[in-house]
Amino acid sequence: MMRKVIIAAGVLAASTVAASAATLDTVKGRGTLVCGVSAGFAGFSAPDSQGNYKGLDVDYCRALAAGVLGDASKVRYVSLTAQNRFTALQSGEIDVLYRNSTQTYLRGVTLGLRQGPINFYDGQGFVVKKDLGVKEIKDLKGATVCVAQGTTHEVTLGDYGRANGIDWKPLVFDRVDTMYQTFFGGRCDAMTQDASALAGAVTTAAPNPADYVVLPQTISKEPLGPFTRNGDEVWSDIITWLHYGLIEAEELGVTQANVDEMAKSQTPAIQRLLGASGDLGSRLGLDNKWLVTAIKATGNYGEIYERNVGKASPLKLERGLNGLWSKGGLMYAVPFK
Repeated sequence: MMRKVIIAAGVLAASTVAASAATLDTVKGRGTLVCGVSAGFAGFSAPDSQGNYKGLDVDYCRALAAGVLGDASKVRYVSLTAQNRFTALQSGEIDVLYRNSTQTYLRGVTLGLRQGPINFYDGQGFVVKKDLGVKEIKDLKGATVCVAQGTTHEVTLGDYGRANGIDWKPLVFDRVDTMYQTFFGGRCDAMTQDASALAGAVTTAAPNPADYVVLPQTISKEPLGPFTRNGDEVWSDIITWLHYGLIEAEELGVTQANVDEMAKSQTPAIQRLLGASGDLGSRLGLDNKWLVTAIKATGNYGEIYERNVGKASPLKLERGLNGLWSKGGLMYAVPFK
């Protein structure tokens, strides 16, 4: 009887693994990763003048394609709005959602989706024209505020206004690019969004960036990260460990330029991360050196951050909460062992 139970358990485990690897098998069979992104968030995901997508979220897509398919260019980007992003993932139109999406309780338990590790800590802020004379959020009483539909920002704007007696007038848009055009055209007194996105909007969409200021206060926590489908355990694990791998690489000093040399290191933690020892890749159905390929394509988390939104970018955002835990931030990799 015990032998039959063990065999049955083994069959169940095998079938579960097969089912949970569905997206990985699909991506490998197709030879292309289909990545859901936004089309208008400077620093995170936006096409350049040649139509090539660039940004922090885009680099995660590229790193994922490199690790899974061996080639960072094997990505098809699907531009999504706030309204259709989750539906696109639920329906299988995309393999993973990297669209600076906030992780929340309701999104975690009602959408049939799994929230991956946070890859950017943000907060909802406001941008105003300097000559409006607004210094603090409380000065926006009676103001018309541009906000995107289907976002946490729309909900938080209402909640914060009611809680603090601020009777602002929301002007809601279903497209971010239309919202930007309207705000910078002068129809709204203020615009609200993730503070990082506001910085990008001022840099890239304002007729004269010097005329605008992002207020220093934020009114919410906006933990941003990827989403995958429930039931795709192996695929979700890959997305999770890709992020932790990029953080661990920064902690250990592994960069885009030195990853091949570091792969020869005798340091146990580096050996495990880069597949020189152990079987951390094969346990996910990947080559043991998948993170070497990923890091070679995009660099570690710090390099991705600085290039797209940090001091080397037009946004010039401080690391702040997105710094490593050892430097006062919240970025902390689960151990690779």
